[in-house]
Amino acid sequence: MIHLSGDLTRLVLLANVVAWPAAWYFLQRWLRGFLYRAPLRFDIFVAAGVIAAAIALVTISFQSVRAARADPVKSLRHE
Repeated sequence: MIHLSGDLTRLVLLANVVAWPAAWYFLQRWLRGFLYRAPLRFDIFVAAGVIAAAIALVTISFQSVRAARADPVKSLRHE
């Protein structure tokens, strides 16, 4: 489970590194059209990355525990 979580965390981090510049660019273009605009802060992007990583880790943990508790006889019976 630790190995799988580490791989998943690296993928989420890579996805954030790729998505942040694109999101920054398109949000800047979109916000230019408003008279009163909110500033884009870096901590918002970090918070989104942390939330995405947390959701991914909770999901992988839940699925790993579910697979570990499953009865292998039932799985083999269906095959």
